[in-house]
Amino acid sequence: MPYLTGTDFDLTVSRFPIRVNGRMTHAVGVNGTVSAPLIRFREGDDITLRVHNTLSKDTSIHWHGLLVPFQMDGVPGVTFPGIVPGETFTYRFSVPQNGTYWYHSHSGLQEQMGHYGPIIIDPKGADPVVYDREYVLVLGDWTFMDPHRLFAKLKKNGESLNYRQRTLRDFVQDASSGGLGSALRDRAMWGRMRMAPRDIADVDGETYTYVINGHATADNWNGVVLPGERVRLRIINAAAMTIFNVRMPGLPMTIVQADGLNVQPLEVDEFQIGVAETYDIVIEPKETRAFAFVAE
Repeated sequence: MPYLTGTDFDLTVSRFPIRVNGRMTHAVGVNGTVSAPLIRFREGDDITLRVHNTLSKDTSIHWHGLLVPFQMDGVPGVTFPGIVPGETFTYRFSVPQNGTYWYHSHSGLQEQMGHYGPIIIDPKGADPVVYDREYVLVLGDWTFMDPHRLFAKLKKNGESLNYRQRTLRDFVQDASSGGLGSALRDRAMWGRMRMAPRDIADVDGETYTYVINGHATADNWNGVVLPGERVRLRIINAAAMTIFNVRMPGLPMTIVQADGLNVQPLEVDEFQIGVAETYDIVIEPKETRAFAFVAE
């Protein structure tokens, strides 16, 4: 992952070709990468970020979770007018916080097109989390369909991309096992709610290709660790609408931070991360073998 550190940064927003899951496509992103470069600085530092817009449309960057002056928040029409094509906007702020955060566009559907990236703010003093090595994992959901077309389909029919609908066969099976009256009442209940019982997500894996740091599963992201090391994984859900269940089979995970805030360490086998959330976990492999990172 590209890496920027210091107090003075230049970021260029552009459209560029990328390969996702073996297919060529185009993204909108920062400095020519998906995800965008990791920005790292220290708590309390005075930060300057010049954002250059080379697109033919307005763009923006919102610093998600950062306590910045409202003029620097980066939401067009609310805190600033946006960055017009060919122009540069300079963000200046210092933050009284540390932890794992992220940044993304608040213009149109650019975030769904790859305009997002991670932020690490190191604490001014000693970090209460002790670790030997760290990795940043930015989860995302990529669509080869134009996001505006996808959005238009959902506006016309929210279930148009849900291919797991109930069928007449399901009704017959329900009536046989639970009785005709029960099956009819069940259908009527869902009908009154105008909702399908299999509507787990409006868009799922039939449409989305799920990515880590901009790469699909087939690209096989690898993190090298040594037995006995304490490894910190900074996990960011930059997906447009996907909630992930995260686990590492055979390896306990200790949650040490949530949304940039240190928490009482909690050991889990699995956790759920919602859209825009961040979780820092610590793992301690005891043996030399491969462990899978699963975000389902």
